[in-house]
Amino acid sequence: MAASLSSSVSSVRSSLQLLDSSIHILDEGVNDFPRLCKVLQTTRHFELLPEPTLREAQKALLDEINPSIAHLLSLASNHVDKLARREQALRAKCELQQGRLSNDDDEENNRLSARRTNSQNTTRRPLSHGRTGSVTERDAAAAARAAELRKLVQKKERLRYTVERLELQSKQRERQLRKSMAAQ
Repeated sequence: MAASLSSSVSSVRSSLQLLDSSIHILDEGVNDFPRLCKVLQTTRHFELLPEPTLREAQKALLDEINPSIAHLLSLASNHVDKLARREQALRAKCELQQGRLSNDDDEENNRLSARRTNSQNTTRRPLSHGRTGSVTERDAAAAARAAELRKLVQKKERLRYTVERLELQSKQRERQLRKSMAAQ
């Protein structure tokens, strides 16, 4: 009986060792279970909507945005038209100034020729006095004319620069408008 008891005890001990080994293996396998639950848990980042609901939302957005876009387009168009009219006015003003400059040149030439004919018709002074007086007068008139021409050339350059600057501004605004329209 002692032999059967000892074989039972050894069988129970081996069963306990096997059970202890199984518990240890299960403990290692289940030890990471909370982290695995969190990793395997699915989260919905996007909600799936039926297609008709999506179309209705798109239509509502278009209905809301279209009037604003139309209003902004009309404002931009009006502004571009205004800039075009301003550019045309500046060009016309520049042409008018150029016409006035050429008229002033013609009038000055007429005045000079009239003075020359008047000075020839008047009594002649002695050669030495007449020449020095008329040369000094001519030099003063030529200097005044040169100064006036320099001023007019500078004014013309300023006007040309202003027109170019306005053209560039209008082109830049048109580009910005196109970009904003493309972004929408």
